[in-house]
Amino acid sequence: MGSSAPACDLAFVGRKVLTEDGFKEAAILVKDGVIQAVVDVSAVPAGVPVEDAGDLVVIPGLVDCHVHVNEPGRTEWEGFVTATKAAAAGGVTTIVDMPLNCIPVTTTLDALKEKLAAIEGLLNVDCAFWGGVVPGNHSELEKMVAHGVVGFKCFLIHSGIDDFPNATEFDLRKAMPVLARLGVPLLVHAEIDCAKDDDPSHDHPSEWLESEPRSYAAFLESRPRRWENEAVKLVSLLCEEFKCRTHIVHLSSSDALSIVKEAKAKKLPFTAETCPHYLTFASEEIPDGDTRFKCAPPIRERENSEKLWQALKDGTIDFVVSDHSPCTPELKLMKEGDFNKAWGGIASLQFGLPAVWTFAKQKGHQLEEVVAWMSEKTAKFAGLYGTKGKIAPGFDADIVMLDPEDTFVVEKKNVHHKHKETPHEGRKFNGVVKRTFVRGTKVYDQGNFTKEGHGKKILSGRLDRQEAVAGNSR
Repeated sequence: MGSSAPACDLAFVGRKVLTEDGFKEAAILVKDGVIQAVVDVSAVPAGVPVEDAGDLVVIPGLVDCHVHVNEPGRTEWEGFVTATKAAAAGGVTTIVDMPLNCIPVTTTLDALKEKLAAIEGLLNVDCAFWGGVVPGNHSELEKMVAHGVVGFKCFLIHSGIDDFPNATEFDLRKAMPVLARLGVPLLVHAEIDCAKDDDPSHDHPSEWLESEPRSYAAFLESRPRRWENEAVKLVSLLCEEFKCRTHIVHLSSSDALSIVKEAKAKKLPFTAETCPHYLTFASEEIPDGDTRFKCAPPIRERENSEKLWQALKDGTIDFVVSDHSPCTPELKLMKEGDFNKAWGGIASLQFGLPAVWTFAKQKGHQLEEVVAWMSEKTAKFAGLYGTKGKIAPGFDADIVMLDPEDTFVVEKKNVHHKHKETPHEGRKFNGVVKRTFVRGTKVYDQGNFTKEGHGKKILSGRLDRQEAVAGNSR
């Protein structure tokens, strides 16, 4: 059997490899960073270097398709070096970078080119890119797709920064026919401030927050579920009209699930994601003044979280991503504890896998399900499936060796994001990433980064193979 094995320059072996047939003992044969075959361990050719996982679980690297890296321009918030190190430590081998909060925002071809030039040599895992839809930039969309973005993000409410203004229905009607023709998705931050629509005499929910800025209950009230529900309904109708791939990012309101279900029942190209913080935190447990938990849409009640888990189980929610959106500690206003003024965003890229696995395990889910939610389905959505998201021939050898039973406590000393503030601090998780490989090259090994700068840019879902092979040989 060994003599008929395909040519390879590396083999991964383990007793618990997640193959197309489930977990089993197997060998993964790799050449030039690409999986050639998954075979019996006895079929590994003599003399080929072997990475032996032993009893560790071997899974495909995660694909996190919702990450704010903020470079260039706001690199003091994060940056590609630290973000991609944190990704590797968390078992994420591919990220898709959001078009904000970098400067310039990625809403033009020139801005995209500036970002691509600025990050040369900084990546520790592979990275694809989203563009942005803002008022007046519909003429840039096709040019950006031709240059490599895999889709576009928009906001229906203020984005948090003035240089990425929110799109109106008018703007979406300009952009969605273009994106439908190009076959790329529109990712929608689905909140609309409709607090005074029914009765202008009612107080705006934010008035309570202004008077009690440390109150998490007031913050939650200031961004009610209805804002999400109305936004999801609007874009579902536009999706039906234009047949544009439409995706709801970081779905928080369980009340909107019926709208998503209805769109799926109509066979519309309509999808939704949620995030570890919506699945594993509950508003009842968030202390007043702890602005590490501030994000938009907000973390809601435990009963809401349970409904999100059920929607993930039944396929209404398609997958889980981090929405890693860090900032400097100063912008979180931790001393003041001001939910009204603090930057909204959760620092979480490194901890998505253990957070979701810990809670999923408690709910009776299998590790295979978590991998599907965070690797295979995210890769498919971002147009990367075929090279990312699976251990199978033709896919990149993006490999994670995980001890799913081992535990760790999140402490500042083991956080690899640029800044250490995260609401996950102090939590005990199952699932310790021991080693991470990107295209066959070990980039992370039990706390150490072993091959820095190995990550590559992915443009239009395609990684430059010549560049990648050269990188493997360095």
